[in-house]
Amino acid sequence: MVGAMTNWLVGLMSVMGGLGTGVAVLLENLFPPIPSEVILPLAGFTAAQGRMTLAEAIGGATAGSVIGALMLYGVAYAIGAERMRRLFDRMPLTDATDIDKANAWFARYGLLSVLIGRVIPIVRSLISIPAGIASTDLARFTLLTAVGSAVWNTILVMAGYLLGAGWCSILGLLDRFQYAVAAVALAALVWYVVVKVRSRLAARRV
Repeated sequence: MVGAMTNWLVGLMSVMGGLGTGVAVLLENLFPPIPSEVILPLAGFTAAQGRMTLAEAIGGATAGSVIGALMLYGVAYAIGAERMRRLFDRMPLTDATDIDKANAWFARYGLLSVLIGRVIPIVRSLISIPAGIASTDLARFTLLTAVGSAVWNTILVMAGYLLGAGWCSILGLLDRFQYAVAAVALAALVWYVVVKVRSRLAARRV
C-alpha cells in the first residue's frame, strides 16, 4: 500500500508539476498521518528528473501548506475547541490529546509557535487549530505559516533534489530509492498506529 502511495505521488507530481506537489502537501496538512517527510523529498527527486522545476516544487509545496493551514484555521475558528476535541476523538488514528498538545504549544509560544511548529511532526499540521480557536490575526498567521513552511519545504525538497540528481545517471537505483522511502513511511505509520491504539486501550482500562 505504501509503495503504491509512493508511486502515486511521483506520478501525480510528474504529470501536474508544482500543482501536483501542492495537492499532495495540502492532503498532508489535512491528514497528519500522511508524512511530508516522504512527499517533499519525492518532489525534489521528481524535479531532479526534469519533470518540473525546483522552484515549482518548492512553490507548490508552500502553497499547499498555506492553503491547508488556512482550511484548518477556518474549521477551528468556526466550530471551537470542544467540538474539535470531539471530532478528533471520533476520527481514526487521532484523539483529543492531539488537540491538547497543539493548544499547549500555542499557549506557550503564541504566534511564534506558528513559525517554529512547521518543522515539528504532527504539530506542523495541528498548530493551525489553536490559532483558529484563538482568532489569531489572519494576516500574521498566513505570513508566519508561509515563512515556516517555505523553510521546511525547501530543506526537504532540496535534499530529495540533490540525492535524485546523483541518481539520475544510475537508473537502476530508482527502485531501491522508492523501496527505501516506502519502508520508512511504513515504519512511521505503524509506530503512529501502535501508539494511538495503546493510548486508547490504556484510557479504557482507567
